[in-house]
Amino acid sequence: MKTLQKTLLALVAGSLMTAGAQAAITYGNGMTAQPYIGAKIGQYDLDDADDEALSYGVYGGAKFTPNFGIEAEYLTTSDEDFAPGSEYSADVYGLYGTYDYTFPGSQMYAKGRLGVAKNKVDVDAKNVAGQFASYNGKHSDTGIAGGLGLGYNIAPNAAVELAYDWYPKVENVGSKGDLDASGITLGANFKF
Repeated sequence: MKTLQKTLLALVAGSLMTAGAQAAITYGNGMTAQPYIGAKIGQYDLDDADDEALSYGVYGGAKFTPNFGIEAEYLTTSDEDFAPGSEYSADVYGLYGTYDYTFPGSQMYAKGRLGVAKNKVDVDAKNVAGQFASYNGKHSDTGIAGGLGLGYNIAPNAAVELAYDWYPKVENVGSKGDLDASGITLGANFKF
């Protein structure tokens, strides 16, 4: 990357960080919302799969009070071994209500979220000795999902969060039946 491009990116990032701390949306009824966007990376664990998958995604939301808000996310995974001769990947789409509790006198906060998510798992068989496994296909379920985590405000408009999330159970996945899914993620978000 050229020096001019790096300089422009640094200026844009700095402008967003300083302007974002003052921005908020005020509605006609006097209600204020503090929007934010972020990215996360972590580990997706599908029960009984041979390997955990690398997960990564984006999320965004708004806080309507210092404690309550709403959040949406999209999370996807790398391809990993499901069983001998097959691989899986997953996609999660979620919409959650959030609750944040800031610890007095600190920049650290606890965050809980509860809502609805769609957990979609795609299993692909590899060619093993000229045969394909009988459990190819896409499996998805929509249901209750949520998470618990800790966050730290590194600036008035930026935070990092470490979270444990659980996703809807996916039914009839290959030869392994109904499988639970969960994940651990590290995210960073910027408020506008």
